[in-house]
Amino acid sequence: MNLPMSTEAPVSPQPDALEGTLVMADPTTWMCDPAQFRPTRREVLSRLGGGFGGLVLAALVGESAAAAGPASPAGFDVRPRPPHFPAKARAVIQLFMHGGPSHVDLLDPKPMLAKYDGKEPPAEVADDEKLTGNLLKSPYQFGQHGQSGLELSETLPQMARHADEIAVIRSMYTEHRNHEQALWMMHTGLTTAGRPSLGAWATYGLGTENQDLPAFVVLPDPRGLPVDGIRNWSNGWMPPLFQGTPFRAEGIPVLNLRPKVARAAEVERGRLELLAGLNAEHRTRHPGELELDARIASFELAARMQLSATDALDIARESPLTHALYGLDNPVTRSYGARCLMARRLVERGVRFIQIFMAGQPWDTHSNNAAGTRRCCEETDGPIAGLLTDLKQRGLLDSTLVFWGGEFGRTPGAQNKDGRDHHPYGFSVWLAGGGIRGGQVYGATDDFGYRATVDRCSVADLHRTMLHVLGLDYRRLTFARQGRDERLTDVHEARLLTPLLA
Repeated sequence: MNLPMSTEAPVSPQPDALEGTLVMADPTTWMCDPAQFRPTRREVLSRLGGGFGGLVLAALVGESAAAAGPASPAGFDVRPRPPHFPAKARAVIQLFMHGGPSHVDLLDPKPMLAKYDGKEPPAEVADDEKLTGNLLKSPYQFGQHGQSGLELSETLPQMARHADEIAVIRSMYTEHRNHEQALWMMHTGLTTAGRPSLGAWATYGLGTENQDLPAFVVLPDPRGLPVDGIRNWSNGWMPPLFQGTPFRAEGIPVLNLRPKVARAAEVERGRLELLAGLNAEHRTRHPGELELDARIASFELAARMQLSATDALDIARESPLTHALYGLDNPVTRSYGARCLMARRLVERGVRFIQIFMAGQPWDTHSNNAAGTRRCCEETDGPIAGLLTDLKQRGLLDSTLVFWGGEFGRTPGAQNKDGRDHHPYGFSVWLAGGGIRGGQVYGATDDFGYRATVDRCSVADLHRTMLHVLGLDYRRLTFARQGRDERLTDVHEARLLTPLLA
């Protein structure tokens, strides 16, 4: 999809780091004719305050949207767009595991680690950067599960029930062993900052089915943001419209949607009509301004979200059985389970891309790897299994791609005696749902889990495959910027992981 886009880098709306609130950055001001004594747009926006007028505003927005006509050729909206070819999945839920889960303790059993535990690794698989010591066996047992016999760690007993629905890629590799660069690679396709994330690309290419909710929703941990913060869901140099919108998992989903003091409907309508008029006049005088178009769209979406966001995330409406399925009755799993349940409710309502994050980098087990890995599994295993069960029961799994993984894996060699260091040379992720044939393993690492050796899978290969099940050709999904057609994989040529496809 080569949509004509402006080459100017837009100013993105920045989510408040603690509250998940969209804070609009420096609106463009417009000084009206002094003889007419009209206020500036900045003054109007300031006086309107942080909230809107519910149903009245929703009606007004509907009128303005109808007047605007079909989507502009620039594509600065998230109305549904057809895929390049028939899609197997219409939505994505990304379960991101910050810090780098240990593949040899979870998804890639290595008996040789037990045999050579405490010994120096063979030269042919030794750590190139010499950051770790002798080999460290996994403290966990692996078992075969499902009709496929997929091998999973004992720390994933609930996920084991879905062995025939997930496809494990054991031959992932990436290009950097630092968290930030590896995160940029996994989210945006390169080890450089400032590029659009996978969620931004998906919503840019396809739009979304529900215009009353953001196309790209982020569910951060109430305890804090993940490492690298809002850049995990950045729109980069795309219009701000394609940035992920954080929803709070506790309390009001999005702050400042409603005024603290209600205003009469006729007053609210008058204020909004004035703002709409000023916006329309400014847009006429300055056509094609990305920041203005995105800002207007953001305000209109905020109006519609007054009614839809709270409803979408109101998990209290779910049955006690559903709460138990997601682990909401367990203090260890309650928080992550609530976000998984919210993700299912958002998928039901047509949201295109949803990310669930954990605070900080909990999988970063430089010391006491066994306890740290088990703790993360105890928090997430049950809720993720509940999500897969619920999606399947509701007929949504076939149309929803679920992705699990972090920015890299962890070393087979020991660090600090009982920990594992960052490991980009070979690690594991898994996919399930829309367009994916479960119950299989793709690729392999060597006998010690150091390097991907069979059917090596780059991040570009993974991205191409995920876009493919959404009906998007990674070569055609481009964004015109500064004289070149940008794409998610940049100049990397990517393989389609055909064996994974249903």
